[in-house]
Amino acid sequence: MTREVRVAVFRPDDERLADAVELLDSLGATPVPDPMLAVEPTGAVPDAASYVVLTSKTGAELLAESGWSPGAATLVCIGPTTAEAARTAGWTVDLLPEKYSSTGLVDLLADDVAGETVAVARSDHGSDVLLDGLRAAGATVEETVLYRLTLPEGAGQSTVMAASGDLEGVCFTSSLTVENFLAAAADRDVRDEAVAGLNDAVVGAIGDPTRETAVANGVDVDVVPDRADFEELACRVVEAAAPTHHD
Repeated sequence: MTREVRVAVFRPDDERLADAVELLDSLGATPVPDPMLAVEPTGAVPDAASYVVLTSKTGAELLAESGWSPGAATLVCIGPTTAEAARTAGWTVDLLPEKYSSTGLVDLLADDVAGETVAVARSDHGSDVLLDGLRAAGATVEETVLYRLTLPEGAGQSTVMAASGDLEGVCFTSSLTVENFLAAAADRDVRDEAVAGLNDAVVGAIGDPTRETAVANGVDVDVVPDRADFEELACRVVEAAAPTHHD
């Protein structure tokens, strides 16, 4: 008989979490949903600019709901999920970086934005790498905080499971999910035990920034997918966490 593979996922409590649970279930794992992020919209929208940069599906959807439009701006999206949300809103996506990260966006735009105004629309936890890189390339950069990311009340049951050795895998989808997981563990006085439990499990990070945050906090990372894609992350975590023997 194959041992149960329990995999925690920390996505916001919306269709992303529902889709993650469905995916993990289809892979034969037991999903442990524990939202570590809540989205609080600010109502802000970017001003007119030569370039508008969107860094998340959430941001694109909030702007669409507000009635905002990029107008004549060159619309840049960090990756295919954000681009899909922008196209669903009826906008033309002009540019996508090869690498779906702040560094990839800077590499994409650096040669073209000198003297231009670039509006960066994102959450309150965006990396300074993007802003600093675009300014170094000669752009005037205006950041618009579309939403704040907070730790939901009551989050953290998965930290107790980790501390008890009851998780076989976890899927961290941003640096903030790592930080909030550890904060929730600390609130329950199980931080050290939870980290030890993670290090006995298969830890997946969706990209290098998330991996670096985990490692900096004493968490060993076993899986980083080639693409910053949740489905690929989940598949690799389940594959690595699945027992290779039968009792």
